[in-house]
Amino acid sequence: MNSDATSKTYTSSTLKQNNHITKDMKYYILFGPPGAGKGTQATAMVEKYNLHHISTGALLRKEIAAGTELGLQAKALIEKGCLVPDEVVEGMIESEFKTVTGVDGFLLDGFPRTLPQAEALDAILAKTDEAVTATVSIMIPDAMIMERIKGRALKEGRADDASEEIINNRIVTYHNQTEPLIEYDTNAGKYNEIDGIGTIDEVQERIFAVMNKF
Repeated sequence: MNSDATSKTYTSSTLKQNNHITKDMKYYILFGPPGAGKGTQATAMVEKYNLHHISTGALLRKEIAAGTELGLQAKALIEKGCLVPDEVVEGMIESEFKTVTGVDGFLLDGFPRTLPQAEALDAILAKTDEAVTATVSIMIPDAMIMERIKGRALKEGRADDASEEIINNRIVTYHNQTEPLIEYDTNAGKYNEIDGIGTIDEVQERIFAVMNKF
């Protein structure tokens, strides 16, 4: 019996090593509406806390650039301001968790965006007895969302940011499908709201003050 117990313990430990997961691994969710400055702040968060940045937007753009079937499907949806199907995004996220090494945690940017995705993330992490560490939510008003996204479109020439109709669709999608995650994360004791109005450094200081608690 002792031998079996030892074997089971070893197997569990080995599984965690193979999946590159440890008990003190951190899992942060970077949350907020489009144009809130998540991409800008993610760089500083990753560098300061040795995190691997998982941006669903970047992962999907890689597929689009490669011209894969997934990329073509995602391109059509993104250009309309719609969300990509959950199962596609979940598979990409779980793969990142299993393959990335040499970090102290993960910063999820753009996932979860819906309640089913949040539940799926909890289920993925539960497979290795892990859980979300905290949600860091950068909040700005709708008028600022429109202003920032239009400005970014002019600067970067991003097709998904060019049309006011598409921007409005993204805002409506956020409120209808993504915003309910605030209640979900609050009930789980994970939600931390950051005022996104101010300079980059000011917002960054607010974020670090929250993350230093974990």
